[in-house]
Amino acid sequence: MKKIVLLCVLSLNVLTSLAQDPTFTQFYANPLYLNPALAGSYGCSRFALNYRNQWPQLSGNYLTYSASYDQYFKNISGGFGVLATHDQQGQGTISTSMFGLIYSYHAKLNRKWKLLFGARASWYQKFLDWDKLTFGDMIDPRRGFIYSTGDVPRGGSRGFFDASAGAVLFNKNFFIGYAVHHLNTPNESMIVGESKLPMRHTVHMGAEIQLGKKSRYRNTTSIMPNVIYQNQNGFQEINIGTYVKYGVFNAGFWYRNRDAFIMTFGINTGNFRIGYSYDVTVSKLNNGVSGGSHEISLGLNLNCRNKPQSFKTLSCPSF
Repeated sequence: MKKIVLLCVLSLNVLTSLAQDPTFTQFYANPLYLNPALAGSYGCSRFALNYRNQWPQLSGNYLTYSASYDQYFKNISGGFGVLATHDQQGQGTISTSMFGLIYSYHAKLNRKWKLLFGARASWYQKFLDWDKLTFGDMIDPRRGFIYSTGDVPRGGSRGFFDASAGAVLFNKNFFIGYAVHHLNTPNESMIVGESKLPMRHTVHMGAEIQLGKKSRYRNTTSIMPNVIYQNQNGFQEINIGTYVKYGVFNAGFWYRNRDAFIMTFGINTGNFRIGYSYDVTVSKLNNGVSGGSHEISLGLNLNCRNKPQSFKTLSCPSF
């Protein structure tokens, strides 16, 4: 009976959780997803792959994939980027795919400060697999789900255009950014009526503090305190944490309000990056029930010959 109740709850959750975007724990390992203004912030070609498995012990867990490319181009005075994501809810009962193109204008304010302003135009495609849904008339009190439902299938797929924008202000050791996604609040309903996708607001800021003097023969240690605030449809999320960087090694520890403690580990050689993070759930959906959340990121940064000598690189974390 417990399994039946859990399946009913998960089915209901799939149908009512459409109003919130998936979130990546390794925020800066997927910079274009966090803020479109970050396109081209590395200068040369940058590729990123991300995978997230949220609550793997539940039969209706969430799987999210992301792939991106971005680069700075001098002839357009900014960065160009491509971002693609795919999200699965309830073992593929609902799947959402997105493909977006990004442009970020880079403005040099003075010798110390630089402002980036970016916009993203995206196409979303949502799909509902009606055959995977469960209903009350399918349940036998003793034997569980053995009947066919009398409910008539409705909907199935919907595509829509989406617009996002953001800005980042930074100098050598500090940055602050703001992004708003779903500016046009598109209708994402796949069944009947209208279901507006609410705007998601993100504010992020951080700094890099070097401990000791940097030299050619000795690695220095840096700490990077960060704060990320997100708000969507009344749901507020605050992430507070810090990264510690020593040579090619990175480690981070975060707390997400009333939800999870986050541990991140990674290696960044400059051209290649790999990271892993684990969310220890502390909410009512505790870690023993949900299994926490796993996330893996890969990154490849290519060297380029046409990178301007005066180009200012954003000193934000790698993960």
